Amino acid sequence: MLDTGQFDILAAKYMDTIYRLAFSWLKSPADADDVTQEVLLRLYRTDREFENEEHVRNWLMKVTVNECRKIWRRPFRTHENIEDYVETLVFEDSNYRDLFEAVLHLDKVKRLTVVLYYIEGYSLKEIAEILGIPAATAGTRLSRARKELARYLKEEDSK
Repeated sequence: MLDTGQFDILAAKYMDTIYRLAFSWLKSPADADDVTQEVLLRLYRTDREFENEEHVRNWLMKVTVNECRKIWRRPFRTHENIEDYVETLVFEDSNYRDLFEAVLHLDKVKRLTVVLYYIEGYSLKEIAEILGIPAATAGTRLSRARKELARYLKEEDSK
């Protein structure tokens, strides 16, 4: 079981990562906040012995994915207009905004794969383990996502 100091360090380190993953799946700041809070509560309450930092990180990502699945399946789940949220974000470069919007236009499974691979730095094997899918499927999703992103960004440039 983690002591308060260990939990504080891990929570501070992974809170943003959990939120990004949840937001990329759910496209809702409120739902992403709920998932982040639930995942951190589960971390605080767990009596699991972690082998190392990577073990903690992978466990957190799996718990985050599972919590997102629970919320996604809710029959009363509301969908917010993501365009309103995007307008509140500040980007260092306008190209980052375009890329962010392009990623949000991907379907859920491709978007999640892109976020885990490019933003969180997971390998395809690790993504497959987190999502409970074969590594080849993770690779296919990433490849298709890249093609869709390229096509979307090309269309946006030609407008």
